Amino acid sequence: MIYHRRSVLSVGAAIGMLSLPGCSSLPGLSLTEAIKRLLTVSSQNAFAQLLQPNGFFDSQVARIAVPDSLGGSRVTSVATALLRSKPIQDRLLRQVNRAAEQGAELAAPIVADTIRNMTITDAAAILNGGPRAATNVLQRQLGNTLVERMLPGVGNGLKLFDNEIINLVLSQATNVDFGSIRRDVTNEVNNAIYRSIGAQEEAIRANPRATNDPVLIAVLGAGKAF
Repeated sequence: MIYHRRSVLSVGAAIGMLSLPGCSSLPGLSLTEAIKRLLTVSSQNAFAQLLQPNGFFDSQVARIAVPDSLGGSRVTSVATALLRSKPIQDRLLRQVNRAAEQGAELAAPIVADTIRNMTITDAAAILNGGPRAATNVLQRQLGNTLVERMLPGVGNGLKLFDNEIINLVLSQATNVDFGSIRRDVTNEVNNAIYRSIGAQEEAIRANPRATNDPVLIAVLGAGKAF
């Protein structure tokens, strides 16, 4: 799919803009810049996976569930049986995960920008922290930014219900607040992105040599010695 290939290329370009000053001189490496490199590689790996076709759907870490309001107690009895049927739920599941990809495409350059400009007050503590300590710092600095920026993309993705049966069922449902659905799904996408980045960070910390990155090997391969 051309859309996805272009997405991955644009994400790679956006995150790839992050550079690590002093990479050629590891003895003088700034721990702050080392954390940025760790987050850069983690986010590159995460978005490269998420923006593949079915990237969210196929991920054990990032798959988005169908909102309760599209099959829970807040739909009419006429629509409930169909909404809860496996064929419809499967289609809805794929749809919300396709919508997640559109949101993630908007999120990638924001993550890259934040990593490049982020303020880190205690680099040594982060490097010596838990397996996802750097990702937690990134999430705190971004706050609710990704949710607000991803809402349009996720919303557009959710509008693309391309099956006549699903459209018919949804048209029969009452008390379904699509604005709330859009925000609920976007919140889930937001959480899934951080889970994915965190999982990549954890893997890098566990085996920095697998990255073939001299900076990460030098900083993380030596153990917690800061």
